[in-house]
Amino acid sequence: MPNRARDLALTDATVYAAPGEEPLRDTAVLIRDGRIEDVRAGAGEQPFTDALVLDCSGCHITAGFWNAHVHFHERKWADAAAIPASELQRQLEELTRFGFTSVFDLSSALSNTQALRERIESGEVRGPRILTTGEGLISAGGTPPPEVFRALGLMETALSEVSNVPSARARTRELLDAGADAVKLFASSPAGGRLEPDVMRTAVEAAHAAGKLVFVHPNDAADVRAALDSGVDVIAHTTPRSGAWDDALLAQMESRTAALIPTLMVWKGLLRHDRISVREGLVADAVDQLARWLACDGCVLFGTDLGAVDYDPGEEYALMAAAGATFPAILASLTTAPAQRIDGDVRRGEIRAGNPANLTVLASDPAADVAALTSVRYTIRAGEIIYAEPTGRPTNQPE
Repeated sequence: MPNRARDLALTDATVYAAPGEEPLRDTAVLIRDGRIEDVRAGAGEQPFTDALVLDCSGCHITAGFWNAHVHFHERKWADAAAIPASELQRQLEELTRFGFTSVFDLSSALSNTQALRERIESGEVRGPRILTTGEGLISAGGTPPPEVFRALGLMETALSEVSNVPSARARTRELLDAGADAVKLFASSPAGGRLEPDVMRTAVEAAHAAGKLVFVHPNDAADVRAALDSGVDVIAHTTPRSGAWDDALLAQMESRTAALIPTLMVWKGLLRHDRISVREGLVADAVDQLARWLACDGCVLFGTDLGAVDYDPGEEYALMAAAGATFPAILASLTTAPAQRIDGDVRRGEIRAGNPANLTVLASDPAADVAALTSVRYTIRAGEIIYAEPTGRPTNQPE
């Protein structure tokens, strides 16, 4: 993103520099040239005269949030290169208003998502950093029929159907050569068929050879086992239809050091047409799976399956808390865990001098109530304010 950001001073705030650390109170975060210059104690201090000072009294600042499971496949994103900038800006604010400075798109039309990303990075519109897998790999014949896409409000997207080792290797390399940042596997398809173990393993090996991660969409525990055996890096859903995950599966997940994106709130949405007892039972199973994974100290990345669910992530936070996730654990899933797993540097998910100034400013304390994670005053990416709550106003705006 071009360096369009002016220097900022966020003053009089409580700062959660990293999950598990004691908060820093009456603190200023100073930003120069898009990076954090200092995190300095002192209420009311005027750090430098040329900065835009944001009065953050009563606010709580964290590192910028990740949503590691989104999709830019809704019809609203179609022909992203031609959407009027003002309209595109409004659509992107559905993400930035909840504090997301980085998102990972797990299967959409690669060229369209790249066009969206380019408009953000050019500075034409303000939005999060976007990483993408492009079209996910699925078994031959596994792509849903066009009427399913239409009924769900999605663009018709030709997934990457692979049937054997050569096609899996070739398609993985094609996606990565075209600019995909990772690979997404659909282990099985409701339309029929599963990726064979050697096909999955080949795709993983090709991605890893290029230094890229592999995400998997599982539909049941058997999919999780097969994906882990193939060496995938991130399990992109819980699988509540499988019931409780047993100790053997959890041990396999631990030994493979896979990360989990729970996507708990998606089950309420997908099951909204079912009887309450069915919906509540499956959501409870998903919550239990996360609880058992947390008990193993498993790595969790925050993600909502955006595109299948509402943009407000509040319910996901509540369900994670119901699974036993503490505030530091939820904050880690939003910040340090994806920074380490995706960017390879846990410190990029912390508020430290020298880091890119990716920050989420909350109106109240999320340690007291995780619902506060949705009450965003400012979202700042690389020192640029990409979202400001309409009632939030800076204390001065120097010429």
